[in-house]
Amino acid sequence: MADELTPETPEEEQPKKTHKQRKNGLYPGVSDELAENMRSGWADTELHGLEPIAQATHTLARRDALSRHFPGERLVIPAGRLKTRSNDTEYPFRASTEYAYLTGDQTENGVLVLEPTGPAGHVATIYLLPRSDRENGEFWLSGQGELWVGRRHSLAEAEQLLGIPAKDVRELAEALTEAEGPVRAVRGHDSVIESALTDKVTKERDEELRVYLSEARAVKDTFEIGELQKAVDSTVRGFEDVVKVLDKAEATSERYIEGTFFLRARVEGNDIGYGSICAAGPHACTLHWVRNDGDVRSGDLLLLDAGVETHSLYTADVTRTLPINGTYTDIQRKIYDAVYESQEAGIAAVKPGAKFRDFHDASQHVLAEKLVEWGLLEGPVERVLELGLQRRWTLHGTGHMLGMDVHDCAAARREAYVDGTLEPGMCLTVEPGLYFQADDLTVPEEYRGIGVRIEDDILVTEDGNRNLSAGLPRTSTDVEAWMARLKG
Repeated sequence: MADELTPETPEEEQPKKTHKQRKNGLYPGVSDELAENMRSGWADTELHGLEPIAQATHTLARRDALSRHFPGERLVIPAGRLKTRSNDTEYPFRASTEYAYLTGDQTENGVLVLEPTGPAGHVATIYLLPRSDRENGEFWLSGQGELWVGRRHSLAEAEQLLGIPAKDVRELAEALTEAEGPVRAVRGHDSVIESALTDKVTKERDEELRVYLSEARAVKDTFEIGELQKAVDSTVRGFEDVVKVLDKAEATSERYIEGTFFLRARVEGNDIGYGSICAAGPHACTLHWVRNDGDVRSGDLLLLDAGVETHSLYTADVTRTLPINGTYTDIQRKIYDAVYESQEAGIAAVKPGAKFRDFHDASQHVLAEKLVEWGLLEGPVERVLELGLQRRWTLHGTGHMLGMDVHDCAAARREAYVDGTLEPGMCLTVEPGLYFQADDLTVPEEYRGIGVRIEDDILVTEDGNRNLSAGLPRTSTDVEAWMARLKG
């Protein structure tokens, strides 16, 4: 990786600086001749007649709704800044969900500001980094200059794409320090903006803004539903990719599975929506196994929990538990079929007007019945559920909202989410599981080390629900037939 700050040869091998180089304060260590040369001779690359991004009408509607909810107040929503990974390298940038939801933009340092026009209404402005300045050498001397990291849109281009007036973000912090009137901001993404607003905001008022933006994402519009389906469809293809290379994974490790799915995510989307769980054998009993460094053995199960994130930042979240050699053993099938039956009950409970908790309760009831039937718990089932005894092996909730965040709407109020009611346009996961830890002496030895989860992405419709991930088989018989086709 090239280093823009380090000479290509050791310092002692560099030629002595000339007088012109020493006196050049604007470009330290650069001759006047080179500095002048780099200022000129560049073609005009401004783009004209750009079409608005696909979600521009939807982001406008979202900003209008936000404006109506907080009349007369200045609202500040940052995208965030680059975060250091190590020394002078950064993590790949991912814009804050709130900012991307309201603008469709994904560039670092961006800030959306809604200025009140009176007791009602706002004017939206998006503050962005403009093109790198060639006159002062920024574009080739700065580590974030366009010569190093690539071209970015000009402010005029951004206006055409986003449908929002754009200004230079480097002027925003000072302007905010001088601004008057009530202000709310989304915290946790941009320390420079937060510092400029220190004496103008309160945690309580800012939290109200964050909660509103979280709850606003609960019901998806048509663009969002299309993006979620796109994410799921790519995820289905990623699962197919994995099945085709299980023999290679057996020769290496779970990381071959991780890398295979990641390739699909990067080719068809922006990234993975969360760390892929590629858990083979007893690792399937670790809910968030993301080390993915274990062995992949014939005869074991693979619990693959992964999702592609689209270029517009909507993610799928799908899990299948697959027999690595293509065929479930009797005990694996017994546990898998119980989880499938539980998931069927949960999916059936997803419909408009139902309580959010209903699908969890329906799934848990089936699993509790199975655990009593197998002699692992003493009934009756109602007693087991009342005391939560099944949770030793079911462990987690049966699902969550899904969208731009894999655990979407996380800041929503309890009464608007887990204690709320399902509406058409909501998208959630249904993902029951059974996990028998390898060291669990309360279950027969044949159960130990088996973990099964089945997860699908379910859209609430006007008359029930639609399984967005129905392209992946779910029954044990169908899974085996599907794997046989792909391997054959």
